Amino acid sequence: MSEPVNRARQTLNGAPADLLVERIADVLARSYGIDDTELLQVDYRLAELLPLHGDEPVTGPGHPAWRCFDHQEPVLSGVTGYLPVTMRGERRGVLRVAPVPDDHAVLEDLAQIATALAHELAAVSAGTDVYRSARRSRRLTLAAEMQWELLPGRSRTRPAFRLAGQLEPAYAVRGDSFDWSDDGNRLWLATINGMGEGVAASMLTALATSALRNARRAGLSLADQASLADQAIYDLHRGSQHVAALLMELDLASGMMTVVDAGSPRLLRLREGEVTEQPLEDQFPLGMFEATDYRPQRFPLRRGDRLFVVSDGVVDATAQDVPYGVSALERFLRRTGPMDPLDAVRSVLGDLRAYVAGDLIDDAVVVCLDWTGPQP
Repeated sequence: MSEPVNRARQTLNGAPADLLVERIADVLARSYGIDDTELLQVDYRLAELLPLHGDEPVTGPGHPAWRCFDHQEPVLSGVTGYLPVTMRGERRGVLRVAPVPDDHAVLEDLAQIATALAHELAAVSAGTDVYRSARRSRRLTLAAEMQWELLPGRSRTRPAFRLAGQLEPAYAVRGDSFDWSDDGNRLWLATINGMGEGVAASMLTALATSALRNARRAGLSLADQASLADQAIYDLHRGSQHVAALLMELDLASGMMTVVDAGSPRLLRLREGEVTEQPLEDQFPLGMFEATDYRPQRFPLRRGDRLFVVSDGVVDATAQDVPYGVSALERFLRRTGPMDPLDAVRSVLGDLRAYVAGDLIDDAVVVCLDWTGPQP
C-alpha cells in the first residue's frame, strides 16, 4: 500500500461523518496536486449521478462517469479521472478528481482511495443524512422512505454469487421489497409484497421483513422462518392483512436451492440463453390463516445459472390497456446474459418504463441472482 493510500484511509477513519469528501480532497491535493474532488452518488432510480455539492447531475449514458459506474473500472477523460465508489459489489457512485497525472500507478492509488471512501460511507450512513439526502433527485414519499430503509443494499458480490435488486417506482414504492443475507456457506433471499396502499403496505412489509430476519438469525429452517412471520402477521391482523413472499436459501457449495412459495412473484431461470419459469408449489401468503404449515421444495442450480424474481407489477404493467406480459419479459431477459446483475435489473426496469412511457403506477420489484459456483 502506498503512503498516500494509507494516509487517505487514516484520514477517512478520523474524519467527521459529514466531511468525508472534504477530508479526502485535502489528502489528494497534498499528495497528487488534485484540486477538484467530487462525489457523484447514484440516485434511488439508478438513472442519475448526483454531485454531493449541488452541481448539475450526470444523466447521459455516454458520459465518462457513467462508463466508470457501468464497467466498474477507472476512466480517464483528459485530465479528469472517474473512479468507482463500490464496496463488496454495492455501487454507491463515482469519485471525480482532476487534474490526474498520466500515471498508471497514481490511477491505481486513486481507485483504492475511492474504495476506501465507499467503505467509510457505509460505516457512517446510519448516523448522518448528508449522503442520503444528496442522492435523491426528488422527495421520497413516506412509504418509499420506509421501504428503502429496510433494504440490505442494491447489489452484492461474493466469489460464489452475484446479486442485485431494485424497487420501482423508486421514489413512491409502497409494499414491494426484498432482503438478503449470507454467511459464506448459504445465501438467504426474500422478496416481499405487503398488501394495501401507501404507509399501510410499507408497515406490513416492515413487519414481515423483521419477523423473517428474527427467525433467520435464530437459526430456524426456511419453512420455520415462514411460519414465524406468518404467525406474527396473523396475530396482529387476524387474517385481514397478508404478505406475498418468496423465501429462498442457496447452498453456495452445492448449488441446491430451497424455496418456500407463499403467494410469491414469479421465479424465472436463464440457462444457456433460454428462459424458463421455475414451477413452485403455491402456498398461502403470510398472515392469511393461523398456524399455516409451510413446506419447502428443492431444486439444483447449475454453475452459471441466472435467476430472476419478478413481481406482478412487472408483468401486469400496461400501455394502452395492453399488459407487458410474460412473453415480452422472457424475450428481454434473454438479452441480459452478458450483463452484471445490477445492469440486468436496470435494463429490465428501463425497458418497462419505456413500455409504459413513464413511471410505473403499481409497485414492481426485480431481483437477479447469479450462481457462479463454489470457489477456492
